[in-house]
Amino acid sequence: MAAEAEVLDELHRLRARVPQLTGALAASADGLVLAHDTPGVEPDGLAALTAAALGVAIRMTESTGHGDLRELLVRGVHGYVATYAAGGSAVLTLLAQDRVNVGRLHLEGRRSGTRIGELVDAATARGEPAAEPAKTSAKTPLRTRTPRGTTPRTTSTPATNHPRTSES
Repeated sequence: MAAEAEVLDELHRLRARVPQLTGALAASADGLVLAHDTPGVEPDGLAALTAAALGVAIRMTESTGHGDLRELLVRGVHGYVATYAAGGSAVLTLLAQDRVNVGRLHLEGRRSGTRIGELVDAATARGEPAAEPAKTSAKTPLRTRTPRGTTPRTTSTPATNHPRTSES
């Protein structure tokens, strides 16, 4: 994607504006990395997890009647993971320290999400692919996803564990 350099520049500018950010990733909604600045975090895995979380969050907003998903915020013991809609086909995921000002995180994340969305949507309108599939080495086997409910399940015989009763 020709806009990849511009998206990466936006991620760098965002990290400069919010020093408590420890990583930033732009990905397609289906989990392909567009650009990343994620030291110490594997970007392909983060993009895939973002897509999975996005799917659940979209279902939650739809099933509760709260409209289209705008953002998702997860707080862990050591910090935040924030995901923002970025145009029609991309998302921005930010990793932040626990001491980040969450209001500032949202303000800057929304701004960058809008900018990245504009870049990605413009590239898509020009007919450029949104993302290149991740390259794998010859040693790494490709993994495929099995549709839900079609994985054969093995059954095991449960141990006979009868509750004890006391008879007096």
